[in-house]
Amino acid sequence: MKTTKTLCILVALCSITTSNAQLLERLGKKAEEAAKRTIEKRVERETEKKTNKGLDDIFEGKKKKKKRKKKKKKGGVIIGSSKSYEINRASDFTSGNIVVFEDDFVNDQQGDFPAKWDTNGSGEIVKIDGKKWLRLGGNSKYVPTIKESLPENYTIEFDLLTQGLDKKTSSQAWIKLLLEDNTGFQRSKNWCMAELSPCQFIESPGVVEKVTNGQRQIRNKIGKDYRTAIQGISHIAIAVNKTRMRVWLNENKIVDVPRLVPQKANVFKIYTKGLRDASDKDEVYISNIKIAKSGQDNRSKLITEGRLSTNAILFKTGSSTITGGSETIIKEVAMALQSLPDMKIKIIGHTDSDGNAESNRKLSEQRAKAVKMILVEQHDIRFSRVQIEGKGEANPIADNTSKAGKAKNRRVEFIKI
Repeated sequence: MKTTKTLCILVALCSITTSNAQLLERLGKKAEEAAKRTIEKRVERETEKKTNKGLDDIFEGKKKKKKRKKKKKKGGVIIGSSKSYEINRASDFTSGNIVVFEDDFVNDQQGDFPAKWDTNGSGEIVKIDGKKWLRLGGNSKYVPTIKESLPENYTIEFDLLTQGLDKKTSSQAWIKLLLEDNTGFQRSKNWCMAELSPCQFIESPGVVEKVTNGQRQIRNKIGKDYRTAIQGISHIAIAVNKTRMRVWLNENKIVDVPRLVPQKANVFKIYTKGLRDASDKDEVYISNIKIAKSGQDNRSKLITEGRLSTNAILFKTGSSTITGGSETIIKEVAMALQSLPDMKIKIIGHTDSDGNAESNRKLSEQRAKAVKMILVEQHDIRFSRVQIEGKGEANPIADNTSKAGKAKNRRVEFIKI
């Protein structure tokens, strides 16, 4: 009996063990599958996180980049922009059309003082890069010898060259553009000046001044910082219209005083003061001086005389591109055409003799066309009212062997037809 029970128990235990083994096996498979699914889900989540983070970095990075490029405004001025702008300044200077004095020192010997000038100090002709210049001394007046008194309206132009300017150039160093009532060197009772400073270590302290009958009427700072412009080669232009005096340094007008010039102050002088005498310091030179009367205004001249010739319309060398400073005379021609709606004109371009004759003819025609297009496009002059022609070098009015002569031959004519 006991044996039978024992056998039954053993059979039951074996059955249970087999079932448990089978259950455990099934459970193991289920656990393994669950574990795999868990791992897969976790991998997916981690992958998704990394993917999202990568995408966020990409898109956020682009946003940040845009923010860095964004321009900020501070005090009304845009900052953080690397864009540069070209600023074009209009010049209302027009050369006088009746030359009374001209000198480029071509006939003066190097080392001599120029024959057409007077001084109470020293100066000498030097040659720089093949061009002759008059070197001015440190404390002297220089007077061009003109046979006639200057009229109420005239212009003065010259090239200015400075070398050796530095932080030690004195604030009491001056290049004075004087108009006085005498041709000598005695004290003047009626005079005015525009005083240019070559000083570099402080803002250029130039002044204007007027004295009438020995009494100062005006003294004021110019108020323009032209330290950079006055270094090296620059161009000085002066226009006097009765009592008004204007001065340009290159194409920038730095002086415009309506009642600066006193009566009888009609002699032009250049006065240098306070320059260092060392050979390589504060050197000041001038060249290409031209003084010319301003005759009848160009608008009236074209209407009444039917012809206007000018050298005041300037072009880039070998090109039909018009440079700054030509606006005034073209505007005057436009005003003449606007005042007489039935008037027609011909624009004739002329060149000097440099280069090929046929090329010069084509260039002169292109320049005449460039002037015409300004009249048409900027001043609303009807296209058919303006004819053009290019004469090239065929009709010179001066000697083409000199620089001054060539400059006269490079001209534009307006003829009423």
